[in-house]
Amino acid sequence: MIRRITSVFMASALLFATSCASIVSKSKYPIQINSTPSEANITITDKKGNEVFSGKTPANLELRSGAGFFSKAHYDVKFEKEGYDTKTVPVEFKLDGWYFGNIIFGGLIGLLIIDPASGAMYRLDTEFLNETLTRSSADITNKELQVYALNEIPKDWKTHLVRIVK
Repeated sequence: MIRRITSVFMASALLFATSCASIVSKSKYPIQINSTPSEANITITDKKGNEVFSGKTPANLELRSGAGFFSKAHYDVKFEKEGYDTKTVPVEFKLDGWYFGNIIFGGLIGLLIIDPASGAMYRLDTEFLNETLTRSSADITNKELQVYALNEIPKDWKTHLVRIVK
């Protein structure tokens, strides 16, 4: 009887320890995205440029940690709001420390196949994005033309002037 219990225990342990990061970690991670001011449009693209999410802040969603076999995911979050400058922020994943648990517990199957294929070998670098958007200096609502005399032009603009010769 003890031999049977030991065999069942060992088989269960071997089955559940085939991939350390897949057991302890996950392949998708939740992320909260906020902005100041709120209600900014956000577009999330993956490293191939494919759109994976579109919506408004605040947003709660999940992002996959892997982008293929032995390839970590990378996303760009683009914030847009009328009257504010567009801002793009990267979302990075990094190697999960539990992946190295495969050396002791998971063996080669977890180290070379399961965790790299599932993306569980990577974890999200941050769970929160809270970006402050800056007011746009370009104002398209003001539709007037301003003419300056040469001595009224600010000094930092003068480097951009082009002399026109007849």
